[in-house]
Amino acid sequence: MSTYSPPQTWIWDDENGGVFASINRPIAGSTHEKALPVGKHPLQLYSQGTPNGVKVTVLLEELLAAGHDAEYDAWLIRINDGDQFGSGFVELNPNSKIPALMDHSTGSRVFESGAILLYLAEKFSAFLPASGPGRTEALNWLFWLQGSAPYLGGGFGHFYAYAPEKFEYPINRYSMEVKRQLDVLDRNLSLRRYLAGNEYTIADMATAPWYGRTVQGFSYNAGEFLDVDIYKNVIRWMDEISERPAYKRGAMVNRTSGAPEEQLRERHAASDFDTKTQDQVG
Repeated sequence: MSTYSPPQTWIWDDENGGVFASINRPIAGSTHEKALPVGKHPLQLYSQGTPNGVKVTVLLEELLAAGHDAEYDAWLIRINDGDQFGSGFVELNPNSKIPALMDHSTGSRVFESGAILLYLAEKFSAFLPASGPGRTEALNWLFWLQGSAPYLGGGFGHFYAYAPEKFEYPINRYSMEVKRQLDVLDRNLSLRRYLAGNEYTIADMATAPWYGRTVQGFSYNAGEFLDVDIYKNVIRWMDEISERPAYKRGAMVNRTSGAPEEQLRERHAASDFDTKTQDQVG
């Protein structure tokens, strides 16, 4: 049993946070001066290929595949190096989290991955019904994911994979919640092809890099621990999404891990997938 008792007033120790201690702190603001690069396209994305980053690059690649004028530059923000605390990035996103988007055609900055998905879907009138129950249902599941993913990432992922010590109580607490959420998805997908019905929407794009990757066994190498094979409907749904060419491309952008041929550190043109993956430039 733990003997820890919270102090009267919590004081930050720069060793808090395990492997992420060097980039976590209890205050906002920049730590250094660094301007953001700007490419040739109106849409400038600053991100890394985490689940939250992949949401946005998948949508951008899906928009391009559907014929929309959604060309973009994707710049790598190395969060383990603290790039998100550079002055230019903090000006774009005061919360210092990836992804962040600047749309120079409208002068709009957009931060929070769910907000970026909604912004782009409305800008291009794609992957989100314009009105009616279908739109409401897609937004239900988009915001469900935005509220649920911190349990999988910040909760389960942290204590299961990253915390400096293993503690039974938080691992049990977050495992229970993640499995409940997987069951929510599985029951929904037993009745529908996609999360909001028969139409592929930004809700699916948001959820696939999180819970879809989990049932494929990739998230924190915890597939067996979470017994993901029982979520047959989620697996079916993710298997279909994983085969979409635009999903495959989006999952490569700003990626810094995995097979070199699956990493496109920066993306500035469609041809980069053929010439600038990490196995070709590394």
